[in-house]
Amino acid sequence: MDRSPLDPTEPTAAGTVALDAPADVVAPAGKRRRFWGWNVVGAGLVVQTLQGGLMQQAYGSYAVVLKEEFGWSSTMLSAGYSLNRLESGLLGPIHGWALQRFGIRPVMQFGSVIMAVGLMLFSRMQNPAQFFGFYLIAAIGASLSGFLTVVTATVQWFERKRATALAISQSGFAVGGLSTPLLVWCFGQYGWRATAFGTGVLALVTLLPLSFVFGPTPDDVGQPLDGISAEEAAALDARRVAHRARVSTVAFTASQALRTRAFWMISLGHSSALLVVGAVMAHLQLYLVQDHGFSAQHAASVAGVLPLVQLVGQVGGGVLGDRISKQLIVVVAMVGHVGGLLLLAFATTDAMVWAFIPLHGLAWGARGPLMQAMRADYFGSASFGQIMGISSLIIMLGQIGGPLLAGWLDDVTGSYRIGFIVVAVMASLGMVFFALATPPRPPAASGEDGNRPRGRRRTRTEAGS
Repeated sequence: MDRSPLDPTEPTAAGTVALDAPADVVAPAGKRRRFWGWNVVGAGLVVQTLQGGLMQQAYGSYAVVLKEEFGWSSTMLSAGYSLNRLESGLLGPIHGWALQRFGIRPVMQFGSVIMAVGLMLFSRMQNPAQFFGFYLIAAIGASLSGFLTVVTATVQWFERKRATALAISQSGFAVGGLSTPLLVWCFGQYGWRATAFGTGVLALVTLLPLSFVFGPTPDDVGQPLDGISAEEAAALDARRVAHRARVSTVAFTASQALRTRAFWMISLGHSSALLVVGAVMAHLQLYLVQDHGFSAQHAASVAGVLPLVQLVGQVGGGVLGDRISKQLIVVVAMVGHVGGLLLLAFATTDAMVWAFIPLHGLAWGARGPLMQAMRADYFGSASFGQIMGISSLIIMLGQIGGPLLAGWLDDVTGSYRIGFIVVAVMASLGMVFFALATPPRPPAASGEDGNRPRGRRRTRTEAGS
């Protein structure tokens, strides 16, 4: 079980340390201890790799074989993906509350078991009701053991290196996507049912042991944020000031964050971006097979390259996000999302399809971790899980709308072109939302509403990130 600040602790030469803290977190006086935060990042990378490879990025491959075996429509298949995203959005507030109430480790362990059971059941489904029901079980488990849990754990350990840490842990989503051709190969060798059951077993035996990394917090083990000295922190802060990339040290509650413009603009911008991401994840392989005549293996190979480019974008976005304005980066990323999807919509040659990959992949990779870093910078880490959980109610609109709209318009028109164009136009609003997502005032200085009172000049400290 994760320990709360009220749990028993014992003194050591390194300070006050939780009784269940890993032994290698503590070192004798005078010897620098290994920073546990990077262990959290590494474990998060593996968790996200499994989540991406077995669930989210795998959905497009499952859609191809399910359409071939059952003859289901694009709308129905996109509804399955959207149901996953709907669950994530509706579960978000409860998920955030559970993380704060019970701790990160128990939530991750519970979710790991549910996800494994869901995948095993999914391998036995025979009709639409079972398809939706079993996939929903797996999706609930994946949510509880995945993204929000990993991000909440990561932001507890980092402040000045937050974007880099989040970029590394979330790059697992792209790494998992590299397994798409392998997944399709397994479909051919063993059948999709045996493959789905095997992935359930893999999730169980991997995620449960990893959950034990997500135990202590910096306060528990007496380690500073980012694992750096006061002198190193001061040097980083000086560089951040020069590039207008400061991190605020405020601690908003969820209710305080809700009363700021920044909360709504980041959430709406994030939702706009996921219109594109959702449509591509659910329909890219179907689009390539149906509209361009690709084989299932060829389409999977194209989809498998996208995570490679996404990985480059994540690493680059994380490094840049700790040095320059995150807000500027995400605005530019939205240009890539919209431009890439429009290029895909009008593609008449394989070269145009391949040109879509770097535009969308780099934008997705660079923007992804910076969404969470911006929230943590603006609102602090104390209530991050709850704030992110509530935000998921807005984010899910894009996650659900993109796949459903693209799938329905494909069924109506016989092509994905119109659907991709409509999604791209709607997503272009994200550039405006992110441009308006300026840092809020600290709650204590603004009557806890996050809005700056008139007649008072904003100071550097108040300016945030």
